[in-house]
Formats: sequence, C-alpha cells, structure tokens
Amino acid sequence: MPLYKKSLLILLVLLGAVLIGASYGYYTEQNAIALDTATTEHVEPLRKVTVYVSGEVKKPGLVTLDEDKRVADAVNAAGGVIETADVDHINMAAHLEDGMQIRVPVRLHDAEEKGAATSSGRQADGKINLNTATEKELQELPGIGPAMSARIVEYRESNGAFQTIDDIKKVRGIGAAKFEKLKDRVTL
Repeated sequence: MPLYKKSLLILLVLLGAVLIGASYGYYTEQNAIALDTATTEHVEPLRKVTVYVSGEVKKPGLVTLDEDKRVADAVNAAGGVIETADVDHINMAAHLEDGMQIRVPVRLHDAEEKGAATSSGRQADGKINLNTATEKELQELPGIGPAMSARIVEYRESNGAFQTIDDIKKVRGIGAAKFEKLKDRVTL
C-alpha cells in the first residue's frame, strides 16, 4: 500500500476517534445536567385533607388522608362499611375535599326493618316513616304539599335513606319552623 494511502487511512481513523470522543463528552455532559436538574427539583408533599365519615361504617368520625385519595379510601379508613350499608348510593370514586362529609346510607329494606314499617310509610304508632312513605303519605304531614313531598322523595332517592329525623332539614324548603311542626309525627 502506498504511503499516501496509509497516511490518509491513519488520518481518517484519528479524525473518527476525535469525533466519537467529542460526541461522547457532549452526551455525558448533557446527561449530567439533566440528572442534576432532576435531583434538585423540589417535590411538594401532598396536602392532607380531613373528612367526616358517618352512617353505615364501623368507626364513624374524622379521617385525615392525602388529598389525592378517594371516598373509598376514607370509608376504608373508617373501618369499612357494615352489613346494612347501601354502597350503590354513594360515589366511592369521588375525590376527597377538605371538610367534606361522607355519609354512607342504610339500604332501604334495612331501614324498613329497623323502623318496623308496615307495607306503607305509616307505622303502627301512626307516625310516618320518612324512608318508606309515598308522596301521598308525606302530604298528610302538616305543611307538606305535593311539591314538598316530591322534594322529600327525590332527596331520599338521590342521597339514600335519612339517618336521623333532623336530616329532613336538608331538603330544600324545610326550615326550623316547618321541622318543629312535623318532627313528632315522623320516624325512620
């Protein structure tokens, strides 16, 4: 092989080695910068939220969890549901918000058994069961007309059975005065 071809070959090999070395140095420097940036980023810890879990759970009360948790996590932190819980009427996938109340309702047929209801909403003692009464039966209560009885039934279907008689005040249009008139004539 002639001398100029050998010189040219050696020059090309050296040039290739220099290019490979420069590329490697540039790549490792960029990678080190990226790693340095990633390790110095400040990761903010998750905020805590406190919610109140009540109703058909084993240990009702306040529960504090990370803000990325869901209603199911809060219910589990309260000991889980009991046999009479109606989990079909609560959104277990909803995100938690600080200060929210989670009420796990009782299954309607369990509410009927607890209240010893007759086939209608009227009890043996003459009181009207808020959890089983029809719109017509609710209209027998003082101050409850067709529109209000429809709102009571709609509230019950949307939120599950009433847990206490006071819960009826959550129905739009039932304030303290109306509640005082009917509280002794209703039961659960």
